[in-house]
Formats: sequence, structure tokens, C-alpha cells
Amino acid sequence: MEKLELQKIANEVRKDIVTAVHAAKAGHPGGSLSAADVFTYLYFEEMNIDPKDPKKADRDRFVLSKGHTAPGLYSVLAERGYFPKEDLKTLRHLGSYLQGHPDMKHIPGVDMSSGSLGQGISAAVGMALSAKLSKESYRVYTLLGDGEIQEGQVWEAAMFAGHRKLDNLVVIVDNNGLQIDGNVADVCSPYPIDKKFEAFNFHVINVADGNDMDQLKAAFDEARATKGMPTAIIMKTVKGKGVSYMENQAGWHGKAPNDEEYAQAMADLEKVGEALCQK
Repeated sequence: MEKLELQKIANEVRKDIVTAVHAAKAGHPGGSLSAADVFTYLYFEEMNIDPKDPKKADRDRFVLSKGHTAPGLYSVLAERGYFPKEDLKTLRHLGSYLQGHPDMKHIPGVDMSSGSLGQGISAAVGMALSAKLSKESYRVYTLLGDGEIQEGQVWEAAMFAGHRKLDNLVVIVDNNGLQIDGNVADVCSPYPIDKKFEAFNFHVINVADGNDMDQLKAAFDEARATKGMPTAIIMKTVKGKGVSYMENQAGWHGKAPNDEEYAQAMADLEKVGEALCQK
């Protein structure tokens, strides 16, 4: 798919995120928006998946380890055709299948229920090992937050993945620099992230701008070509990307926009969309 097409889809994903969180009056827009581009690249370009057959045996797997950014995952699944976009407005409502964290039992396209931080990567490592043991060709991708990697379980999983040389595993860290309590460097610094993964026998790719499709393409192509060890992609992103007043603001980690803020956010994203249409 052309870069411009991917950018347009990512902008629609951002509109969906803001719409869903506004309708829910709760949720996590900041980290969903920072990851909108990687969600889009994975589901529209990188992964072997089929929305008409969400459980096909040889599909690539994705685990959203930072499960609170479910609005981002749901939005890309809807854009990809797993379920109707209209359903995004039921986010977190009583009786809706789209709850605050991903649920593999009720949501088409969700491979793992997640939300307890640190656990998703362990599930992804298990899936990657399973593929190796069964001599299956599918690849496994997991997205972690940079605040999430303060969890010890992340490093146990990384140690195991490196030891078992799981080259069908790609761990992506959304390094937007902010978590619920502020700057990750101040709360409990995970830096240097790349050196830590290298110490656990990962091939590490640093992406200077994880909101840039060309840089994401180069990273995922390199990961696919890497044999004999798992890959960690550490991508620098902007929390709240695309919405002027949310960008780089820790306060928008887990808060819904009111009606006025929603209108402003949609206006911001409309402008981005118009600029893309003129390219």
C-alpha cells in the first residue's frame, strides 16, 4: 500500500479513537494516538491477516500488551473491516463487546485479552514459541508502553525470548516519554531501553520517528530479515499525536475530551486529512 494511503488511514484511525473515547466519556486517548501509525502499518501492510477469517490458523498474531490503549486497536480493527465502525461509539458502554481492555472472547481480531501491564509480552512470547515448536510460519507482534516496561515481568519474558532465539517475535515499544504520572524518566526511568533489550539478546532497531510510515516500513522490513534472534523496535512517538492540545501532555493519558474539546480534536484531524488529500 502507498505511504499516502497509510497516512490517510492512520488519520481516520485517530478520528475513530477520539470519537470512541468521547462517546465513552472515559478511556485512554494519549497512547492510542501515539500508536495510531504503527497500528495502521501492522494491520494494513505488515501482518498476514484476513478480517473475513479472524481465526485462520496461519495468521500473524498481535498482542496489545499496553491494553489500556484499546481504543487504538479497536479503531484499526474497525477500519480494516473486522466489525462495523459504528460500534466504536459503544466503547465502555454496559453490554458492549468493546470494553476498556481487549477481550479475545468477544472481539473479532483480538488474539489475546490484555490490560494487566507486563503480561501481554509474556503471552506473545508463548505464541512465538508455540509457532516454533509446531513448525508454523506465523509471526507474532506485541506493543508495549514505555511506562509498562517498568514491570519486571517484561524482562523475564525478554530473557526467555532471547534465550530461545525467537526470530518470529517483534516487540515494539511505544516510547512517547509519558505515563499516567508524568515523564517516564522521572517516574522510574527505563532508559537506555535499547541497551536493555540488547542485553537480553534482541536485535534492536531504534526508530527516530515512530509516527513516520517510511521509518516504520524500514524497521519492520529489517525485523523480518533478522534471523536467529527476536527483534525489539524502540520507536520515539508523540503522545496525543494529531490533536493539538493533547500532544505531549501527560494529562491526556487517561481522560476523555468534553464536547468542546472533541470538536477541536476533530477539527485538528480534519485539517490533517485535507492536507493529505492535497498531496
